[in-house]
Amino acid sequence: MPFLFVLIWSTGFIVAKFGLPYAPPLTFLLLRFVGVLLVLAPLVLLMKAPWPTGRAWHIALAGVLVQAGYLGGVWCAIKIGMPAGLSALIVGMQPILTAFAAPMVGESVRGRQWLGLVFGLAGVALVVANKITLIGLSADSIALCLMALVSITVGTLYQKRFCPSFDLRTGTMIQFAASFVVTLPFAMAFEHLDWALETVQWTPRFVGALLWSVLALSIGAIFLLFALIRKSAATQVSSLMYLTPPTTAIMAWLMFGESFNLVGAAGMALAVIGVALVVRKR
Repeated sequence: MPFLFVLIWSTGFIVAKFGLPYAPPLTFLLLRFVGVLLVLAPLVLLMKAPWPTGRAWHIALAGVLVQAGYLGGVWCAIKIGMPAGLSALIVGMQPILTAFAAPMVGESVRGRQWLGLVFGLAGVALVVANKITLIGLSADSIALCLMALVSITVGTLYQKRFCPSFDLRTGTMIQFAASFVVTLPFAMAFEHLDWALETVQWTPRFVGALLWSVLALSIGAIFLLFALIRKSAATQVSSLMYLTPPTTAIMAWLMFGESFNLVGAAGMALAVIGVALVVRKR
């Protein structure tokens, strides 16, 4: 399950590369949220999935942090000029932040795990080193990336603390509905969103990216993430994020011919060692 999660989650930047040229980032996310609701609503009704009682607000808030806050921050930062490599490195700090905050959810981080977290971050830095540039960097893009980093860290810890277990079908619907409500006014204010969706170009590449983001990322990967949060410690789950940049780099090399040299390969190996040290039971 962790391997499958990393593989699917790593396609996020690939989807952005395919889809963002044809739609503003928040508009893309809104269409993604609506797509998830359209897919899950019939399933919830047909299967008579149980709705959570007493935890709906907790589930909604965790969803807004992980979906609207994280994705909105990263995608908007890239759209206004933040280099993808640098954004990956900033967001790659998430496992370290999660480890520092682990005592808040009753978890402890051992010395071996701290070593693994440092190894993982170093590995991510090596992978994205040749992609880091300061061209197009601005205070706004840095702020958006930092917001995304804090958002997914707090969202992961919050869900682990207040709502680790819930029906994935109805819980996911709640999270994406809440994310839609929060994102909508920002898209209307900053992207001139209208109901005719005039800012969207419905090209085959965009439609393909949207379908993949709905079915594979927002349903498949998120279901896997929730299952991992339910079964594992928050630090162990977040450490898997170290494997995302290396996996994405390999995908970009295969699909777009982007460079992936020996330094990147060494970084990937270091990231794998780091995650192994974090998740090892003994």
